[in-house]
Amino acid sequence: MIARSGLRRLHKAGAAAVLVAGPAPARAAAQQSCDLYAAGGTPCVAAHSTTRALYAAYNGPLYQVRRTSDNATRDIGLLSAGGYADAAAQDSFCAGVTCLITVVYDQSGRGNHLTQAPPGGYDNLALATAAPTLVNGHKAYGVRVTPGTGYRDNTTNGVAKGDQPEGMYAVFDGTHHNGGCCFDYGNAETNSRDNGNGTMEAVYFGDIKVWGYGTGNGPWVMADLENGLFSGVNPGYNAGDSSVSHRYLTVVVKGEPNHWAIRAGNAQSGALSTYYDGPRPNAPGYNPMKKEGAIILGIGGDNSNGSAGTFYEGVMTSGYPSNATENAVQANIVAAGYATTGGGPADGTLTPGASVSLRATTACCTTRYLRHQNDQVVTSVIGSGSSSLDRSDATWIVRNGLAASSCVSFESRNYPGDYLRHQNYQRHRQHNDGGTLFAADATFCPQPGRSGQGTSFASANFPDRFLRHYDNTVHLAANGGSHVFDSATSWAADVSWAVGLPWG
Repeated sequence: MIARSGLRRLHKAGAAAVLVAGPAPARAAAQQSCDLYAAGGTPCVAAHSTTRALYAAYNGPLYQVRRTSDNATRDIGLLSAGGYADAAAQDSFCAGVTCLITVVYDQSGRGNHLTQAPPGGYDNLALATAAPTLVNGHKAYGVRVTPGTGYRDNTTNGVAKGDQPEGMYAVFDGTHHNGGCCFDYGNAETNSRDNGNGTMEAVYFGDIKVWGYGTGNGPWVMADLENGLFSGVNPGYNAGDSSVSHRYLTVVVKGEPNHWAIRAGNAQSGALSTYYDGPRPNAPGYNPMKKEGAIILGIGGDNSNGSAGTFYEGVMTSGYPSNATENAVQANIVAAGYATTGGGPADGTLTPGASVSLRATTACCTTRYLRHQNDQVVTSVIGSGSSSLDRSDATWIVRNGLAASSCVSFESRNYPGDYLRHQNYQRHRQHNDGGTLFAADATFCPQPGRSGQGTSFASANFPDRFLRHYDNTVHLAANGGSHVFDSATSWAADVSWAVGLPWG
């Protein structure tokens, strides 16, 4: 990964050229989100997106990906100034291998780039292909956060501190959320610790009810102000904060001395609604605020990383934006044309609805794929010459995790309703009986491959055990343990799988 100082030099040196570039191509918008904020007197101090430019003149990189096969990196830029992500560059660079998103670049010129979050070990990085989308008909990718994934910048430039006014918005997938803490984007502590009430101001999205919550069953847009998610002036329930679940969701939080607001709307159509606009929370420590100025994505201020969500774009401003400015930004987001990929999720990804085949990455076994055979789950050599039955047996449909929507379950391609399930640490194909135990046994949480390549799948109900092939049979295995299949020998490689296009 590029050193943070190098990242800052890259964009500070080129900032002037980026911001005074010549006229954008005709197909680019005359003004993008950050141009509108600047016109309203509240300029962006951070602008992050993996899908499009947030300034009409911007023509730099949006994000960086890293191949796990050789650790090579590639910056993913734009098709044209002020335009859309060059997804084809990512697809070419990552063809046949797993790529992770290592950097989300700041387009503001202030160098506030988001990288892998500390402390002590690091949070996971997002799979680069896990959130395909369209923007104005152009293919792009979002940042899909699963529990354990997070990005951060603890050394920022120009972000609000103390009780200084600021605004922020983000575009999320309104159908991807959980009750973990905390899927945030915004202002946080600079030491990755809980420094007390009022040391954060970030937009939160999810359905947790430990602190604040609103009407309905969630999810809700709230503000994470540290030691509390707030949906209004009072801790706990606030009737004005409605559940929202648009497929593409615009979320807004802004604050100034003893005043703050929550707004949200459908990122594909219509205007923003205001869910709260009033004084700071009626609890000690939140007036005045003590914001510290770090930026987080997908985690809490103290690096709590149990959350899930998908991020497409977001900004932070200097100053408290007017509703009129935010309304203009919402119109710009709608005009960007967010849409799901027309043929459904891309195959070969862990996006729900996609079809995949899972290949072993251990040196001995790279032609072997995870498949079911007589209701048992094994690995077999699968190739273009294999029978259609064998190829179908090695094909799985990715579903939202039956026990946790932030994780995944694997449904058999040729036995609909049957899922990959562990039972007594053995792997089986079994029909979903609708029970909670089955759901937990059939749910796996993906994370970067333990060997440094591919993807590893932790059991939702035994998180220290992973999907492993051993002696051509698939087990749920710990790294060392009482069972022969828990052997530490080649464990990391055996639990790392290449997610590929479906054989079926």
